Amino acid sequence: MSNPTTATIAQPEGAAKDRHRLYEDILALVFGTLMVSLGLSFYIASGLLTGSSAGLSLLIQYGTGLKFGIVFFVINLPFYWLAVKRMGWPFTLRTFAAVALLSIFSRLTPGWIRLEHIDPVYACIAGGVLTGTGLLILFRHRAGLGGFNILALYLQDNFGWRAGYVQLGLDLMILAAAIVMLDWQHVVLSVCGAAVLNLIIAINHRPGRYVGIS
Repeated sequence: MSNPTTATIAQPEGAAKDRHRLYEDILALVFGTLMVSLGLSFYIASGLLTGSSAGLSLLIQYGTGLKFGIVFFVINLPFYWLAVKRMGWPFTLRTFAAVALLSIFSRLTPGWIRLEHIDPVYACIAGGVLTGTGLLILFRHRAGLGGFNILALYLQDNFGWRAGYVQLGLDLMILAAAIVMLDWQHVVLSVCGAAVLNLIIAINHRPGRYVGIS
């Protein structure tokens, strides 16, 4: 009988050499951002708020009247610098590509599907599942959607903090600030959606659990 400790250590070392191929990374960016854009369409159709830097940008727009695109760009600048400095150009370039794809899909999705009615409770759960799974795909291929996603991955890689829990904490702070702009029912459902999203990431994106690399 082999030593279980030795076997456990040896397996990741061998598997870590199994790098993602270029077409796998490309497909992951497309599929992941497609899922996120669909999840976001559920949130928007039911009047729920998302988290991350996109949610923060929306809050600033509501409070100041500044355009979302300008605010979102400025907010993300320090995070992209962090991505280049600490996580390298490959991760940063994949993240830029993912952000561009999500921007395109988010614009096209309303023309592909029409949501005449969606129950807000279902939207918060299904939207969280879709968005969380899409982000998980991106994370597995060393990409993110900018902003707090980069910070969450950086803290996990360098300090062992769970990316899902970090993201959840940041999202809850944003959603707490939304109390002055949304009714309490939509705030509660938005919090539930953020919890579902980040629970998926926390359960499935643990250090050492997935050994494929890009």
